[in-house]
Amino acid sequence: MKNIRNIALSAAFGAAALTPVAVQAQTAAPTTYVNAPLAAPVAPAQPKGHCGLFQTCASTKIGLGKGDFMVRLSAVGVLPEDRDSKVWATARSLGLNNTALNGTHVKTTNQVMPELTFEYFVTDNISLDLIATSTRHEVQANGGALAGVSGHGKTDVGSAWVLPPTITVAWHFRPHKRLNPYVGVGGTFMWFHNMSGSQALGLSKLNSGFTGGPSINAGVDYQLVGNWFFNFDVKQMFVRMHAWAENSNESLKVKAHDSLDPTVVSAGIAYRF
Repeated sequence: MKNIRNIALSAAFGAAALTPVAVQAQTAAPTTYVNAPLAAPVAPAQPKGHCGLFQTCASTKIGLGKGDFMVRLSAVGVLPEDRDSKVWATARSLGLNNTALNGTHVKTTNQVMPELTFEYFVTDNISLDLIATSTRHEVQANGGALAGVSGHGKTDVGSAWVLPPTITVAWHFRPHKRLNPYVGVGGTFMWFHNMSGSQALGLSKLNSGFTGGPSINAGVDYQLVGNWFFNFDVKQMFVRMHAWAENSNESLKVKAHDSLDPTVVSAGIAYRF
């Protein structure tokens, strides 16, 4: 009997010792794994106010207005009208002494050259611009009494380069708009340089005086992208030329007054600074 009691007590103590381990095993939480979402790649931040040379960005100013300065490169066509001309001749051998050659008309050739324009906007609507170019023209005297002297219907007088800086004040109708037409008035000054006679009739010397006159113009600016603009412009200049040609010993002299009145047409690309 005593042995049975001892075995029962040993079994009870063993069960008590095992109970905490079982409870701990039953209450332990299972380990779980959670897949976190991957973050999207972050683009490098652009410097504030950065905009490409050929981009239109939120910071790009639309249209033209006060304080804008532009430089424009254009192809320009200079088309002299030669509206009215008078020619006189002095030739000792022919008995001519500053004699008018009736019916003789001066003709100046057309020319196409590059042109550079600088423009500054004084206000939103008013701008000042200066054009700079130089063109070479051939000069002829056609028909009339000179044909009887030379024996030809057309007499090549010579050639000359012309530098016609023109200052224009323009009124722009649509400031701060992509399409901005304008009209303007200004003044043209003409210097003739690198002049040479054609040797026709022995006329080896060709000279002309400084001249100038008013001008009017109309055109349009169109914003292409960013600070780049397309420009189309037509100017009408009102200029008279006074020129004379002589032979080497000055025994023959031909003098001409001609209303050049050139129409100047240009198209080009401008950049605003």
